[in-house]
Amino acid sequence: MNLNQIHNVYFIGIGGIGMSALARYFKAIGKHVSGYDKTETQLTRELQQHGIAIHFEDSIDLIPTDYYIENTLVIITPAIPMQHSEWNYFVERDFEIKKRAEVLGIITKDTFCFAVAGTHGKTTTSGILGHILFQSGVDVTAFVGGIVENYNSNLIGNGKTITVVEADEFDRSFLHLHPNIACVTSMDADHLDIYGDQSSIEESFVEFADKVEDKSKLFITKQLPIKGVTCAVNEEAIFSACNIRIMNSQYVFDVQTPSEIIQNIAFGLPGKHNLMNALMALAMAKTFGIPNEDIASALRSFKGIKRRFSYQIKTDNLVYVDDYAHHPTEINAVHQAVRELYPDKKVLAVFQPHLFSRTRDFADDFAKSLAAFDEVILLDIYPARELPMQGITSTWLLEKIHNNHKKLVSKQELIASILESDARVIVTIGAGDIGEMVPLIKNALNESI
Repeated sequence: MNLNQIHNVYFIGIGGIGMSALARYFKAIGKHVSGYDKTETQLTRELQQHGIAIHFEDSIDLIPTDYYIENTLVIITPAIPMQHSEWNYFVERDFEIKKRAEVLGIITKDTFCFAVAGTHGKTTTSGILGHILFQSGVDVTAFVGGIVENYNSNLIGNGKTITVVEADEFDRSFLHLHPNIACVTSMDADHLDIYGDQSSIEESFVEFADKVEDKSKLFITKQLPIKGVTCAVNEEAIFSACNIRIMNSQYVFDVQTPSEIIQNIAFGLPGKHNLMNALMALAMAKTFGIPNEDIASALRSFKGIKRRFSYQIKTDNLVYVDDYAHHPTEINAVHQAVRELYPDKKVLAVFQPHLFSRTRDFADDFAKSLAAFDEVILLDIYPARELPMQGITSTWLLEKIHNNHKKLVSKQELIASILESDARVIVTIGAGDIGEMVPLIKNALNESI
C-alpha cells in the first residue's frame, strides 16, 4: 500500500493512545482525518481541537460522505467488536482496512526505525529516545504510547527519515515492524488471554529480536534469553549506570559505555526502573551517533510521561502521584519509587484493576504488590475489551490482600474515601478510566489542603 495515494484516513477507535498518535501523524502530513470512538475523553477532545472530526455513536450515517471514495484508508483497533456496523460497512465495500500495527509497519519500512519493546517501560523509553533525537536535530517522528509532558502530545516531531515506535507485544503487533535499532526492556508474563503462557510470549519476543540483523544494534537487560548488547543499573554490563546518587530530588549518575565513562548525567524521573529506561535510550542514541552532550542535555530536560509517576500535587504536606501501572511488576516499581522518595510518610494506593483476565492471571501477585502500601483502596475491574468472568471480581481480589487498611469503593465514593485518609502520599494506579478522574481528585485534594 502506498500512503502517498491515500487522501483520507478513517479511524475506528480513534481515542486509543496509539491510534490517536497515528491520527495526529496523518493530520500533520496533510491527510483528511476523521473517526469514531465509544467514549469522549481528554484525548478525543484534543484531537477535535486539532480539526479532526470525531463522533461517539456507531452509525454509518455519521461517517463523512467524502470518506466513501476509494482512496480512504480505514484503521481499526483490536478492541473493536466484530459486529461493529461501521467496520462492517467498510469490510463489505472492500475498503483498505489495516490494524494500527500494520500501518506502523508500513510507515517504518521506508524509514530508519528505532523500536522499543518490553512488557514494561516501552512508553517512557520511547518518549526519552524521541526527545533525545528531536532535541539533537534529528529528522524524527516518534510515536509514543503516552502523552510526553515536554510536548503535551504522543507524537514528537514530523520527520520523514527516522521513526521511533513502541513495539507492542499485544496481539503480536511488533512483528509488523522493521527495526534497525531496537531494545527489549523486559519480558514478563502478560496478555495471557492472547498468548496462553509465558513461553509463547518469550517465543514472540525472540522472533521480534531476530528482526534486528545486527545484534550490536539490539539492547537488552541482562537476564533476558536474547543475544544483544546488555544494559544494567549498578551491575556489570556493556552499558552500565553506576555511581548513582540523588541530588536536588533527581538522579545523578555515570554511564560506563564500551569506549568511555560519561559522568554526572542528571535525570529527573524517580524509580530505578526509570534509570533503566533512560539508560536504554542513551545506549540506542549513542550507538546511532548522537553526541554525549546532546544526550545529557535531553535527559536533563525530559519532564516525563503523563500517567507515568506523574506528579499532580507536590508540596511539603501532600503528594499526589498518578501512574498507569496495570501489572504487578509495574506496581512494585511505583512502590519502590515512593518509598525511596518518601520513606517516612504514609502512602495510600488507589488501584483500578484492568481486564478480568489479567486480574485472574496475576491475582496473587497483585495482592502482594498492593499489600506493601500502607493503605489500599480498590475500584471495580475495568473491563476494556472483555466480558465479565464468573468469580473474578474486585471483592475476590480484595480478600487476597493482606493489609488491615483496605477497602473496595465505587467511583462515586472514591473522592470522599481519599479525603478520609490521613495518608500524605497518594498514588492512583491503573490503565482504565481512572485517568479521567485524576483532575477531579486533584481539585478535591487541593481544596482540602
